[in-house]
Amino acid sequence: MSLRKLATKANPNCDQSENDDEKAKKQTTVALGNGSEVVLIPRFISFDRAWSWFDYLNTKIPWTRPTVRVFGRSCLQPRDTCYVASPGLPHLVYSGYQPHAYSWDDLPPLKELLEAIHKALPGSSFNSLILNRYKGGNDYVAWHSDDEKVYGSTPEIASLSFGCEREFFLKKKPSKTSQERKSDQESSSKRLKRNHDDQHSFMLKHGSLLVMRGYTQRDWMHSVPKRTKLEATRINLTFRLVL
Repeated sequence: MSLRKLATKANPNCDQSENDDEKAKKQTTVALGNGSEVVLIPRFISFDRAWSWFDYLNTKIPWTRPTVRVFGRSCLQPRDTCYVASPGLPHLVYSGYQPHAYSWDDLPPLKELLEAIHKALPGSSFNSLILNRYKGGNDYVAWHSDDEKVYGSTPEIASLSFGCEREFFLKKKPSKTSQERKSDQESSSKRLKRNHDDQHSFMLKHGSLLVMRGYTQRDWMHSVPKRTKLEATRINLTFRLVL
């Protein structure tokens, strides 16, 4: 069975026609508070064009599945990855792993996506790209924040998804203030409301664009959890500005 048929079988809603594209291009902005926000465009790239991009990314990107260090132990990263960056940028290092930095000229079609992202987000100026491929529901990314110093204090991160739709979760980081609120004096109704405000979820569909802005990386964590019943592949591109 083709990857497209697998994704469609797993997510019937992704089998939409071009007629749905204009409707889905409308963006939704979620204000997270304290200068953080998320913007979602459900169909940033048209349906069939997005499948063309999926096929290119799946077959032409030099994917690797590196060994990383997590809590002092070595393990395979639970997804494939590739890194693209403009010349002269600081090396990217995470979890004890330093990926090889391909140039935009090594993979010229990616410059078309970069240009489209810049056009859609006036004022943005991305110079690096992390690509991830989730080859099924057992591939995931754990809770984390992209709060490395190389991205600055208020990074804008644009996340473009292709293939199988997956859930994207945000939760607020704990703080001393929030811990104090958990005292016994706090009513259960207030606690439920606060817990709801401190968590958000988004379904990242085929061709969708999600943008995190402001202090989202400082104050929030995000993840794409396991979904063991899924067999289809998802490919995600996150555009970033390295200072």
